[in-house]
Amino acid sequence: MDVKKMTKGELEKLRSRIENQLEKLSTDDLRKAKAAAEKVAKKFGYTLADLGGGGAPKSAKRKGKAGTPKFKDPDTGRTWTGKGRQPEWFKSAIAAGKKPEDLAI
Repeated sequence: MDVKKMTKGELEKLRSRIENQLEKLSTDDLRKAKAAAEKVAKKFGYTLADLGGGGAPKSAKRKGKAGTPKFKDPDTGRTWTGKGRQPEWFKSAIAAGKKPEDLAI
């Protein structure tokens, strides 16, 4: 396979196949490592949770309650926790001369 002779579309398709295969291998490796760790922990009478390794992998997205809102748009009532990307209404209010304290809940 000579990648220098491939079209952009062919290269993108190849990249997609490679990324999918890498993800599959990574998932398989993680599963195998967890199974091996569980086997060793069990040998000593423990679980992975007992050892602090029973939770979700670091790559797993955290689900649950969003943070407590700290700012509120007086016109629409929309809120923002103050974490992450600033919403457009907050940016516009600051650009219009308001201070973050003016929008605090």
